[in-house]
Amino acid sequence: MYDIILDFTGNEILSMFISAALPLFMFILPFALVAVLAERKVSAFMQDRLGPTRVGPKGLLQTVADILKLFQKEDIVASNADKKLFNLAPILVFAGSFAVFAAIPFSGAYIGTFADVGIFFVVAISSLVVAGILMAGWASNNKYSLLGAVRSAAQIISYEIPTALVILSLVMLAGTLNLYELTEMQTEYFWNWYIFGGPATGIQKILLIPFMIVGFIILYISTLAEVNRTPFDIPEAESELVAGYHTEYSGMKFAIFFLAEYANMFAVSAIVATLFFGGFQSPFGYLGDLFGVEWLIPIEQFGWFTVKGLFFVFVQMWLRWTLPRLRVDQLMTMCWKYMIPYAFVNLIIIGIISLI
Repeated sequence: MYDIILDFTGNEILSMFISAALPLFMFILPFALVAVLAERKVSAFMQDRLGPTRVGPKGLLQTVADILKLFQKEDIVASNADKKLFNLAPILVFAGSFAVFAAIPFSGAYIGTFADVGIFFVVAISSLVVAGILMAGWASNNKYSLLGAVRSAAQIISYEIPTALVILSLVMLAGTLNLYELTEMQTEYFWNWYIFGGPATGIQKILLIPFMIVGFIILYISTLAEVNRTPFDIPEAESELVAGYHTEYSGMKFAIFFLAEYANMFAVSAIVATLFFGGFQSPFGYLGDLFGVEWLIPIEQFGWFTVKGLFFVFVQMWLRWTLPRLRVDQLMTMCWKYMIPYAFVNLIIIGIISLI
């Protein structure tokens, strides 16, 4: 492996990195701007308000104006902060969020990597976000920041357990950790998606469906907790902690935290869609197949993948403006007393059914 890497020149490695990473970044940045505007509009609709209306037609350029404002703000670092860790923390948080996309297949033609341990990579690399959040809280030398960081670490680490148990149940059925191969197993039509038992047939498929739905619900709730979304937003609870772990951040560094949060929202939504809802697979077949236009199929696949991911992002926004915030003890009780036991029992039952 190292010999293969050494055969490339520095320019070739840089070119490969840019060709792989730049399209993802050019997707995440506009998505974050659109998602922030969408969240404001969704919240306004639910609260019988108008939301942003002044900048651009019907307020469509409001988030662009906000991000430009953040870029121009002074970068303030508290005098007692650990400046090296303080500056490194937002980069580490964004790197962990961004790296997750490397293993997610966007279509049959655009896949970051065919790694055989794709799901394992996603679970492992996302832990960088925890390290970055802890670093931000500690380096800020602020009690609210530190408390928010500790809360976030406890929450994310706890909810990774039911997440891993649900993923393990799917891996047991699929026999692979490769997200592209898992997506290909859900091809043809929507009844081959794992939410409906996957490629299983007969009595096995009928028995699997209720337990796959339970697994999906557990996974989706766990992903809400892992990205600190309501009702699991206690790490940045404004009524208690000012802004939590990023209280001391301003300007561009605050914008990076914001960008990482929305990148995380789409990443976990994309993982849920890939594991349970066919990923980039169409539920009804492809127009490219129908009319014999092969180049159209990857475009359709990217469209389906984006629509599924955006739907689950919308549900995250919907829940944020519907549910109250949980207390710390309620959050931990929900994980350790309910979700982990349910996920473990669900795993055992799916394992038994897979032997039928």
